[in-house]
Formats: sequence, C-alpha cells, structure tokens
Amino acid sequence: MQPRLFAFSLIALLSCSVLVAPEENSSKHSAYDFSLVDMNGKVVPLSTYKGKVLLIVNLASQSIYHDQISALNELAKAYESQGLVVIGVPSSDFGGEELKDPSALRQYYSDTMHVSFPVFAPARLHGVETIPLYGFLCNPKESVSGEDIHWSFTKFIIDREGKPLARFELSEDPADPAFHVTIESALAGKLKKQPPEKKSEAQGDDDDNE
Repeated sequence: MQPRLFAFSLIALLSCSVLVAPEENSSKHSAYDFSLVDMNGKVVPLSTYKGKVLLIVNLASQSIYHDQISALNELAKAYESQGLVVIGVPSSDFGGEELKDPSALRQYYSDTMHVSFPVFAPARLHGVETIPLYGFLCNPKESVSGEDIHWSFTKFIIDREGKPLARFELSEDPADPAFHVTIESALAGKLKKQPPEKKSEAQGDDDDNE
C-alpha cells in the first residue's frame, strides 16, 4: 500500500472510532449497567440481581423516619421468594441524618436493625457528585417521573429487565398495605411505568421567561 493511501486509511479509521465512542459511552439504559460499592469497598454490579425486581432506597439511620428501615426489611423477607431484592444506599446528603463512622454504620444495619437486604456504602445522591446510578434514576428521559432526590427514603422500583417502573417519595411508607400491593403488581409484571410529570402551562411560561 502506498504511504499516502495508508495515511488516508488510518485517518478514516480514527475518525470512525471518534464517532462511535460517544454512542458506546452513553448506552447505559438499564439499572443493570451500573454498580454500587459495598461496605467492604467491593464493587458490586447490579447485574448480579438480573431477573429480580429491585426496590432501591436511600437510607438514613438517624432520620425520624428510620422505622421505614424495619418496614423495608419485612418487605424484603416477605417477597424474597417471589424475586424481590431491596437495595439500601445510605446517604448523609439530606440533613446529615446518616452515621459517618463506617464501623458504626455496619453495626447499626447488621447488629441493631438485623437487615436481611444488602446495604451498600454511603454515597452522594445529590448535586454534582451524584453517583452514576442515581444520575440515571433521576433522569426522567431514562427513568421515571421526578428530578433530583428531595430527601431520604425515596424509593425506586426496577423491573426484571432493569427498567425503572416507579418512584415513591418519603411519604410513601413501605409498611402501608397499598405499597405491598404495588410490589406484588411489579413482581407479577403488571405494574405499568409511571408517566413523566407534565408541566403546567404556568410553569412552562415561567421556564420560558428564565
């Protein structure tokens, strides 16, 4: 091959690589594409739970709503045989209501609360340092209605294919029978995805004027 022709071919190949790379990097459209770090610093791919229904919840052990941890534990045990996995992600982002000492954190969830579901290492879930999983969950184009996490105990239901189905805020108590019905519907494959929130005309006008 002549030098000039070889150089042209090499440039063309590199150009194609540059065009393809961004598409590959932005191809995360499932919760299974992400990972979390456990209490021991080990990276755990969420694909570990492929085929399960996931209930991903940001925890806060010092919150006045910490009773939801016990309710989540009961939920996890009640529906484990049907394929539910509750995933706890502690965070101090909301009022500093989570323990900061790693050993105290482990002791609280394992020895005090005796949780049967996986609780991962504390993570940033709000602002520019938000971990990738929550960037995905809070993106209405990829996930469900809603924006950034507002407070602790926000709950995301993920179907067996890793697709987000629904989001519930702090006020939705996992001990509520209605919440159990929602979980049962997700396990049966009957829960429909939450539609995106629609802006009111007034809100749209405000946004246009910004």
